[in-house]
Amino acid sequence: MKPATPEMVREWKKIHKQYKDRLKPNRKSGQEIVDYLLEKYSLTPISDSKAKQVISLNVLENEPLREKLPEGAEPNPVAFYLDNEGEGKNIYQNQDEMYRGSKIFIGVDLSSGYYLVEGSSMLWDELCAFQELDSKDIENYFCVAQYISCLKRFNKL
Repeated sequence: MKPATPEMVREWKKIHKQYKDRLKPNRKSGQEIVDYLLEKYSLTPISDSKAKQVISLNVLENEPLREKLPEGAEPNPVAFYLDNEGEGKNIYQNQDEMYRGSKIFIGVDLSSGYYLVEGSSMLWDELCAFQELDSKDIENYFCVAQYISCLKRFNKL
């Protein structure tokens, strides 16, 4: 990811100003993300404890993500590989050049709703558009600009 330039920040703030009052909090849960993925794609579950630890630590060591945990809850990670079949073929065919030929890894924390995708910006953007935003996200100019960009990528705006 490139460092943010002043021009990028100005653009994000402009997008935030344009859209924030039209957005309604409707952030999907981690389970809703997993259900969406399982309904649309063929996935291979990963039981590797190290993969799940990465997901948990991403939540616990990142304050904005940690704040999304319900009171007293701990991360509850699940992990998958996206299979290169069915709808997944399209994701692999449009895989970013730097990831071409790599398996696509998906991690979701069921408690906070955090997700990560390694190997496909397209799938990450799809999940961003699906998940939507909560009220705190709507106040964050970067979150809004990122969400709007993802909606536009899939002609949902």
